[in-house]
Amino acid sequence: MPDLTATDIAGRIENLYGAPLAALEAHAHTQPPGMLSALLGMHDTLARAERGVASHRGHLARLIHPERQIGRHEVSHLLDSTRRLAEAVAVRDAQFTSVVAVLQSLARAPASTPAAPTSSPPVPAPPRPAESPVPNR
Repeated sequence: MPDLTATDIAGRIENLYGAPLAALEAHAHTQPPGMLSALLGMHDTLARAERGVASHRGHLARLIHPERQIGRHEVSHLLDSTRRLAEAVAVRDAQFTSVVAVLQSLARAPASTPAAPTSSPPVPAPPRPAESPVPNR
């Protein structure tokens, strides 16, 4: 199970881009698709999957409550809830793995500094004198 949550991932995105998530989302809507919009989309999918895991886990816990009878009719609901929980966990884990891999491959760009003066290209060597086809005596 992942140690980080969508909230932790949001913090990493904010640190990477140096702005709050809401501002980054507003900015991304005005720009062509790029890395920021991809990260925000992955974060959104991760957050929805986490909410789905919590919801399905809660529903499943209510279905198997010790004081509740599990009859023939409830078994289909139990199986469906279990399947949905497994799907939500799979989506969450896949999104988590992807977004963490992308974030680890990125680093915040350092503040712009004046460019170091570039040296001029090396001066070419003087041409060698042409050799005479006539041999020396």
